Amino acid sequence: MTFYKFDGAGNDFVIVDNRKDHHVFSDDEVARICHRRFGVGADGFMSLEIGPDGYDFEMIYHNSDGRVATMCGNGGRCIATFAYILGKGERLHFLACDGPHDAVVRQWDQEKRTAIVDLTMRDVPKSEVRRLEEIDGAFCIDTGSPHLVIPVDNIEDIDVVSQGRQWRNRSDLFPQGTNVDFLQRINDNEIAIRTYERGVEDETYACGTGVTACALISDHPVVHTRTATFSVQHTKTDNAFTHVVLTGPTSLNFTGTWTFSAV
Repeated sequence: MTFYKFDGAGNDFVIVDNRKDHHVFSDDEVARICHRRFGVGADGFMSLEIGPDGYDFEMIYHNSDGRVATMCGNGGRCIATFAYILGKGERLHFLACDGPHDAVVRQWDQEKRTAIVDLTMRDVPKSEVRRLEEIDGAFCIDTGSPHLVIPVDNIEDIDVVSQGRQWRNRSDLFPQGTNVDFLQRINDNEIAIRTYERGVEDETYACGTGVTACALISDHPVVHTRTATFSVQHTKTDNAFTHVVLTGPTSLNFTGTWTFSAV
């Protein structure tokens, strides 16, 4: 199997073109490929599949633990860049687990193998946004994946892994688990965030659905993660957040081959 190693602001993925072979990846295979000691190493694994009529492709996403997962914003931007490299064009319409997405691949640098990608995210009805009464100012929101957004005064003082894991595993509040974002307001336009990701079970350098969640909750369009700056544009109505567009960098780091007998 030929694989491509991408990252979106340090959130890294192994991606394969599965349109010809139609290999069904087991949880164990994916977990081994993503393992940072015995595999390629990644936060997640994606296969680019033949899409239904009207779509350029379908995105199937697995967390690094091997399980098929919910939407990944940085993964969506990376697989759009991959489709562009495969010749699908700059404007892409694809299907993911949470429905259709559109992407625009801009500023592709052939030498550096980097791009800027705009990705439409799902509309979020305001009825799906709820306060978490246990923490002052905290909100739960689903931007393709579930997120708990917790405001903090100084993001550098937070033990993201310890505190994030505590809330991620509150099965009484989140039966399916949740991602946990810590948000610090910088000014009227910018915020900084750090994210504990469900399925990775660790802090990741950036999280696309987390960036989106924090931007919508705070109504701040510029989001700084540990590795990059994102922008999130949206339209806010009385009932929903619509026309949500996540913009940030992607990079193709290297390619290689994986032998299934090694799994």
